Amino acid sequence: MNHVLLGLAANSALPSELVDRLIGIADAELASALAGRADLGRAQAVALASRFGETPQQLVYEGKLTATDVDPVTQPDAALALLDAGVGLEEWALLLVADPDHRRREKLTGCRGLPADVVERLASDPDVRVVAELALWAAPEVAAGLASHSHAEVRRAVADNEATPPAVLAALLTGEGVPPATRCLVCDREETPFVHDAQCQRVGCDLLPGASCDGSHESALHDTWQAALRNPATPADAVVPFADHPSVLLRWALADRPDLPSTVYARLAVDAIPGIRADLAENPAIDDAVVRALAEDRGHDVQRRLAHNPRVPLDVLVRMAGVARIGATLLPRIATASSVEVEELAASPDAAVRMLLARRRDLPPGFRDALAADPDAKVVKAVASHPGLSEAQLRAMVERHGAQVVAAVAANPDATGALLEDLARREPSVRKVFREVARHRNATAPALLACLVDDRARPVAAGHPALPPQAVAELLTDADWEVVEAAAANPALPVAVMAELVP
Repeated sequence: MNHVLLGLAANSALPSELVDRLIGIADAELASALAGRADLGRAQAVALASRFGETPQQLVYEGKLTATDVDPVTQPDAALALLDAGVGLEEWALLLVADPDHRRREKLTGCRGLPADVVERLASDPDVRVVAELALWAAPEVAAGLASHSHAEVRRAVADNEATPPAVLAALLTGEGVPPATRCLVCDREETPFVHDAQCQRVGCDLLPGASCDGSHESALHDTWQAALRNPATPADAVVPFADHPSVLLRWALADRPDLPSTVYARLAVDAIPGIRADLAENPAIDDAVVRALAEDRGHDVQRRLAHNPRVPLDVLVRMAGVARIGATLLPRIATASSVEVEELAASPDAAVRMLLARRRDLPPGFRDALAADPDAKVVKAVASHPGLSEAQLRAMVERHGAQVVAAVAANPDATGALLEDLARREPSVRKVFREVARHRNATAPALLACLVDDRARPVAAGHPALPPQAVAELLTDADWEVVEAAAANPALPVAVMAELVP
């Protein structure tokens, strides 16, 4: 792999004649990089499409090839991509439905606007993988018909399809009105009863660990139930009985549904599995009683997920602020706090609460400035990247709190070039500062040169357009391939150097 040429292929300043030369020598990786160029002309796209089998599909999805540019016989995958994008020709579907490669027929099932006779042929395809893929994307009437397919894998796909009629999804859970399946992936291949070894070492075996069949296709049925339980189109009354099911996975599938009775949520709130309670905690549909019970739950990730629930009461969130391990993120409930609530949060004596507010980036100047002058470094770190802070305020933060806030200050979008230079040269250095400065839009040449000493910041700085052209050219021989590729993609690289690099 030639990382210099890969970088050049992505360089927005690469002249068109050099793009032509790269097309002429492109291998698969280079062709893929060239296909992503925003300035690729139609003639260039057609020339590039003729080089490698997978490149035409990418060019189609990039909007650079049309139906007039593609031959469905010699470029069936490109024709499929155009059909998938809704801009292919209808007669192509009639050709591709008979393609000997089942993978193409599978992809055809997901294409929009297929003729009815093509859909009918796909529904009766001899390869169950094709029919199952059709079931996953089919329109309601087609999905309803496939719900009675003899193969359990097709039924599982129907259960996944959100276009499947609700009554059909309910029937897949209850079994009422649906004849039993006669085949599954397990009994297609093995004599029953059979349980697939989780440590199976057989070459080419693609059965899932634990897949089993004793004649009732039990693992396939379990997967179908799980898919239907997760499907938002499945009626709630068909789902409720599974709240007490012995299968952890089936109970888990209910935890984030928004349409269940409060009694079901209360049952899940005391489930023995912390993961179920954690998923439930983030569900906006849970009532106040369940929220407050989960707020005291020390199970793994429960309190953190509850903190991310957009409807968690503010008083509950305030109590959890110091214990929920929320991380460096703006919580939904904080993002929607009213002006009165913002005032209350800003005045909280608990630094963990003020820190939650400090992560908002739309605070009125008065609150923003008060948090910027907060005596607690964690609060200052959280507010440091808020737009609108002056250079004097940012420098004061560093002066008061030093290494604790310096990287967050460097990430402020309004940090000046002079400030970034000072932060990059600051002693003792903080490694994360180099990475923030290297990606900053206001970074100057001296600041970027200082960042080159850090291994993780070096590839970022190598691609910054403010890096001096000579330094960019020198990085083309760096030992780190990421640095080389970034430098070659840097529009600051002199065109004369680009020309020398392209054979």
